[in-house]
Amino acid sequence: MSSSAATDGSAANPALEPDTVAPAGEGLEVAQFAAGCFWSVELTYQRLPGVARTEVGYSQGHYHEPTYELVCAHGTGHAEVVRLHYDPKVCPYTTLLDVFWAKINPTTLNRQGKDVGTQYRTGIYYYTAEQERLARESLAEQQKKWEDEIVTEILPAKRFYPAEEYHQRYLEKGGQSAEKGCTDPMRCYG
Repeated sequence: MSSSAATDGSAANPALEPDTVAPAGEGLEVAQFAAGCFWSVELTYQRLPGVARTEVGYSQGHYHEPTYELVCAHGTGHAEVVRLHYDPKVCPYTTLLDVFWAKINPTTLNRQGKDVGTQYRTGIYYYTAEQERLARESLAEQQKKWEDEIVTEILPAKRFYPAEEYHQRYLEKGGQSAEKGCTDPMRCYG
């Protein structure tokens, strides 16, 4: 693929294709969320009973095979995301949404806490029509709680690019518990 096809938004751009990952096991489903820096978002979902697998990466951009450095340079259009494989019988999608809304300020555009940039925007990226419906219903309910307009995007999940290995399970590798049900306070570093 030419470099222009990778960045110009053409239909041949793999970054713009839907994420077609298969669930990591029988009975599992997939979800994708952007909620600022992906380290604490991942640990939050790792601790949630029913979440079988988490991975951090980049999605919703226009650049094929982005790196952390490129995403941080604000030229790829990607958000930092967490992709989850979860058991909906143990952890319904509505629970994932509740955890998401509790984690963010949905009224700040391209910012969560001290992290600023388009890669830190908030988003719910759906895989099914049911996920889209539930996401839109949850946004409408959340809007009732906020005076300012919610700017969280709700879009189809585009291709997911795994972040570099050192980002995967970063806070757990740094000694923070990922045990199911853990309520220990999180530090946004190892």
